[in-house]
Amino acid sequence: MTLAALQGIPQVQPGDDLTSIVIAALEASQEVLADGDILVVAQKIISKAEGRIVALEDVVASERAVALAAEVGKDPRQVELVLRESREIVKHRPGVLIVEQNLGLVMANAGIDHSNIESPEGCEQLLLLPLDPDGSCQRLRDGLRQRLGVTVGVIVNDSIGRAWRVGTVGQAIGVAGLPAVIDLRGETDLFGRELLVSEQAVADELAAAASLLQGQAAEGLPVVLIRGFVSDAPIQGADALVRPREMDMFR
Repeated sequence: MTLAALQGIPQVQPGDDLTSIVIAALEASQEVLADGDILVVAQKIISKAEGRIVALEDVVASERAVALAAEVGKDPRQVELVLRESREIVKHRPGVLIVEQNLGLVMANAGIDHSNIESPEGCEQLLLLPLDPDGSCQRLRDGLRQRLGVTVGVIVNDSIGRAWRVGTVGQAIGVAGLPAVIDLRGETDLFGRELLVSEQAVADELAAAASLLQGQAAEGLPVVLIRGFVSDAPIQGADALVRPREMDMFR
């Protein structure tokens, strides 16, 4: 399996055609898409293209947001955005606000971020997660099939922290055209023992691998081409990766 970061991705603006941007980057990188390839696309350029940008000065904080902001030591307007983008507050303490985001993802600050976001002077802007990352993946997949005649998989990844581990890891928040989870239950190990609980989160593993090339700072490499991953497991969306609440032993 090989991974290659595509060159020449510009600063994406609301309304930009990501299919055209990816095709231009493929040409600049001297890469030709083939059936079965996978593109991993950073959440930030998806959110930018879809206009998920909010000016902080336009946000009016509710009483609930003001009270919670005082507890966690954050801007009440930012807390208001977190509340709007969340189903539930999971944990909070000074400096930390963990929520179940509207997509079902448990994460800090509902995935709202300001890094690598252009902000006009005196007007801080924040970036929200896409409303439908699976749909974003499918639209890019469809666009590439229509214009290049190839059938590829697409993953939208984001950098997310883990409760019991230091640091962030690339994680799939949107998937189209490939399995998100491969169920290995019923198969056998090297010694013939049946696997009873093993499920492999392949979309997350591919997202994390791509994240190594995308970087976290000023690399400017938000799209990674993965070639050589093969699976005949059923195609799924990213919701297959979210543990059902009744199986969550820690909430």
